[in-house]
Amino acid sequence: MKKLTGSEMGRASKEGFKQIQKIPVVIILENIRSALNTGSVFRTCDAFPVEKIILTGITAQPPHKDILKTALGATESVNWQYYSDIKDCFTELKAKGYKIFAAEQTSQSIAMPDFKPNSDEKLALVFGNEVDGVSNDTLAMCDGAIELPQHGTKHSLNIAVCAGIMIYDLFQKMKAAF
Repeated sequence: MKKLTGSEMGRASKEGFKQIQKIPVVIILENIRSALNTGSVFRTCDAFPVEKIILTGITAQPPHKDILKTALGATESVNWQYYSDIKDCFTELKAKGYKIFAAEQTSQSIAMPDFKPNSDEKLALVFGNEVDGVSNDTLAMCDGAIELPQHGTKHSLNIAVCAGIMIYDLFQKMKAAF
């Protein structure tokens, strides 16, 4: 057994990545404190091609050194946008027909394994602050919430870990549509 090189795996170039079809998913990061987490989400969005990442509020923006440290170049391949006010982001996405879900534990959240997106549906998924999660104001604007069922003593996962699991799951469910 030997490790494969990037060329042996057929990886796209940055320019080629911009051209490949993406799953119709936008990732929204709301007030993420750690730029390392933000960089990790960029890298995940490169691995499982999503349309774009939207950074909001206090979330750091590239070329922040800690984002670049964990993104490993994904800030150059993944499309991204910044909004100081998440309400403006929601207005634009809803006008374009996106359904917006919070990655959050709520009284009405859908367990990720049970979430079945329609093949023609455009989705946005909001990940919240490391301490407080998705804000109540943002949650009130969402079309629903999706949660990862957990069985340990802690009630949450690191945002980059949660985003990685949920983005991979959406990619698996939606990639057959294209």
